[in-house]
Amino acid sequence: MTTFMAMNHWATTMIIQTKASLGALLTSASTTPPDRTLYEGLGCDADGNVLPADAPPPPWLDPEPTNWNPYDSRNEFEVANFLYKKCQMPQAKINQLMNLWAASLLKHDDNPPFADNTDLENVIDATTVGDIPWQSFSSPRLVAHHIIGNADIAEEFDKVPYREFVHVDGEEQPRRRYGNFMSANWPWEQADIIAEDEKMHGAMFGPLVVGSDKTTVSVATGQNEYYPLYMSLGNVHNNVRRAHRDALVLIGFLSIPKSNRVHKKTKQFLKFRQQLFHSSLSAIFDCLRPYMAEQYDVVRCGDGYYRRVVYGLGPYIADYPEQVLAACIVQGWCSFCDAHRSNLGPGADRRTQAVTEALIDALDPRVLWDEYGIVHDIIPFTNDFPRADIHELLSGDLLHQVIKGAFKDHLVTWVGEYLTLQHGEARAKELLDEIDRRIASTPYFPGLRRFYEGREFKQWTGDDSKALMKVYLPAINGIVPDDMVRALAAFMEVCYLLRRSILDDTDLIAIETALERFRHHRQIFQDSGVRPTGFSLPRMHALDHYIRHIQQFGAPNGLCSSMTEAKHIKAVKEPWRRSNRHRPLGQMLLTNQRLDKLAASRRDFERRGMLEGDSLSAALAELAADDPPAMGEPIAAEAQGELDDEEPVLAQDEERDDEEDDVVDGPTVHGFVELARCPVRGLPNTLQALSEHIGQPALPSLLRRFLFDQQNPQSDVPGDEVSLRECPVINSRSRVRVFPSAVATFYAPSDVSGVGGMRRERIRAVSSWYNGPGRYDCVFVGTDPSQQGMRSMHAARVRLLFSFRQDDTTYPCALVEWFEAVEDEPDGCTGMWVVEPDLYADNSRHTSVIHLDSVLRLAHLIPVYGEDFLPINFDAVHSLDAFRSYFVNKFADHNAHEIAF
Repeated sequence: MTTFMAMNHWATTMIIQTKASLGALLTSASTTPPDRTLYEGLGCDADGNVLPADAPPPPWLDPEPTNWNPYDSRNEFEVANFLYKKCQMPQAKINQLMNLWAASLLKHDDNPPFADNTDLENVIDATTVGDIPWQSFSSPRLVAHHIIGNADIAEEFDKVPYREFVHVDGEEQPRRRYGNFMSANWPWEQADIIAEDEKMHGAMFGPLVVGSDKTTVSVATGQNEYYPLYMSLGNVHNNVRRAHRDALVLIGFLSIPKSNRVHKKTKQFLKFRQQLFHSSLSAIFDCLRPYMAEQYDVVRCGDGYYRRVVYGLGPYIADYPEQVLAACIVQGWCSFCDAHRSNLGPGADRRTQAVTEALIDALDPRVLWDEYGIVHDIIPFTNDFPRADIHELLSGDLLHQVIKGAFKDHLVTWVGEYLTLQHGEARAKELLDEIDRRIASTPYFPGLRRFYEGREFKQWTGDDSKALMKVYLPAINGIVPDDMVRALAAFMEVCYLLRRSILDDTDLIAIETALERFRHHRQIFQDSGVRPTGFSLPRMHALDHYIRHIQQFGAPNGLCSSMTEAKHIKAVKEPWRRSNRHRPLGQMLLTNQRLDKLAASRRDFERRGMLEGDSLSAALAELAADDPPAMGEPIAAEAQGELDDEEPVLAQDEERDDEEDDVVDGPTVHGFVELARCPVRGLPNTLQALSEHIGQPALPSLLRRFLFDQQNPQSDVPGDEVSLRECPVINSRSRVRVFPSAVATFYAPSDVSGVGGMRRERIRAVSSWYNGPGRYDCVFVGTDPSQQGMRSMHAARVRLLFSFRQDDTTYPCALVEWFEAVEDEPDGCTGMWVVEPDLYADNSRHTSVIHLDSVLRLAHLIPVYGEDFLPINFDAVHSLDAFRSYFVNKFADHNAHEIAF
């Protein structure tokens, strides 16, 4: 089987961006990229005077590069950052550490960086950069300045809205692409409105992204709820906001009014609580109101230029109960459209504040409540700000509406209810236990949460729901009717499309098509009696609005409550744990303020080039500068980190570099696969001896066929089919080095990845993993560049990772066993391809040696269980050996979904 390096399917496209600005707008694509200097927010000086187009940014008025104020040295700052932020060391332990440190320095007549914890906190408090005081209603403006001026994200910050088009070969019309927030329609329309005011010409639009969500810090104590409010700017790229690079900032805690049991449910108290929410938001953002219409704010951006900034209330991130509260509607109604609560579905008119106010003026409050779902006597906070309509600003929430809501709370629950209705309670329990066993037996895969006890646990998180979604379809296939499987497959197709980082016009069509399939196939739940009243459910109905959300706000994963929930950990839960629990809010605010100051100090020092390398290398360099070595005197190799050139080696079952996957913060590049740094020790290093040791006597001949392919890339006949006599002879002195793993690095922006969208995962081929059975992972291997999706590649299982040298060339290789597709199309129920082991006539496995360049990344194969039950104690380590056929799991992650179609 001939293999090659898989090519990016977008290599033949040309991307064109058209820019909008406050005063100069483009409305259509051109054949060449427009002159960016004409359409960006204009640079100015500190007084707001526009600079010439070629003028450099004003110089930073920085202290001397040796000035670490308020710290005495780099080491002191690094120690403070390590103890207070990274380790979150308790005060008593910091005191103990400083005492031990002081004791070790007594003989040198020196002192530790800090005397005790109080000294450390006092130094952090003395920091002036990033100082945004709490209990100040000016904080939103200061936070906006902080985000706009963050030099660390200057390259991931859009100064103006834009429209992006992609030309694809063979298509007459370019495709519109939606990604970052500023690529969508809403910011473009806002910029157009602001541009009508001549005094705003050349300004930069700064849309405020706001999110609120109650959270609980402890279930063991009373008064344990907090109501954090977060803010970001829509100019920041979605990937930066998701990566929590100080682009989503805690700006306040909203009040949670309490009452006694007598008044808790009264209309007066409920109205007070709802109006307090809106009045609080209005007061918090009041400091920005003058800079939304009357004047502009002059702010220094991360690229060094000052710019005139016009703010505006932007998307509001909230789960459904929060949306109900923010939109001033009745529970059970849709906050986006006026569809009746008894018949939520596509096609209804959008809600607008203007229509709502007209209805309030014309109709009785009871009619408003019963027929329109409108709460008439609550004034939304958006009424106090220009160009703000709460119904327009509410964004879709993937986490609570789609993942936890429609999938986990509705569809998964309905499957259990169907089994009970159809088979009775006792048999349903047996079938649910079988589903749990199948989930628990899923083969290992990096980043895949293990459900060792199936899904039978009480406390579900968003990550649990996402993990279940990855493995659920194969588990229920064969147990529930095919139409039920098709309904869930169509829903998951919608979900994975919605969670992509970039969507174009064809993706929007695919979403609508999959939604239609879902609406059709979910009818089985109604016909079977699970949902006799239909599907008028707000969280499921929200799917009908996502195409418009994408067009208005860009990719939904940039405006998801998963970001605010993740922020809860750092901004609320960890500071609460560091408090003494007595009136903890003030302590939590102070902790957050200190963390902000540490982060701001690090950014400032990095921008000034003061944190290059690590503390030890910097100290050594400083010593060398003060007292350079004599002529010819070498600096200690250990001090320079230059140890023995020979690489360390590992035993076959030794665990090193055992992280399953990781983000990569480096630049965006084409994917590649590299062997691990450390080869395995204790194995034969000659080809013949190695083949005997691993039980692969055909390895030498497979390697010769591999060399034929490498040396004859234009041959019409692959090495597998030529006579062995025509293949090169392996150098008898060639040494083979075996490796326990390889690392695949590839572009996967919708998954857990670095800011540049790069991700890393480890491919394993070891005979013993964690002192247990071996682990031999599956991979995607490119085989046909003229095709797309699964037709362009094959699944294979890696049995050996090794390298050898031939004719002055080192070849990184993998010995793989092939799988072949059962049909020419994906499975009709699950939408996933089904593969089976590729066998020779004697039922032995079709095995080849391939170059690592032909490997794309890991593939996740899940058994086709059919209707048979698994043994009760079946172990996942046997899953890839025990079944006749397997699903190629395109739902393993978003990159797999994009390539394994």
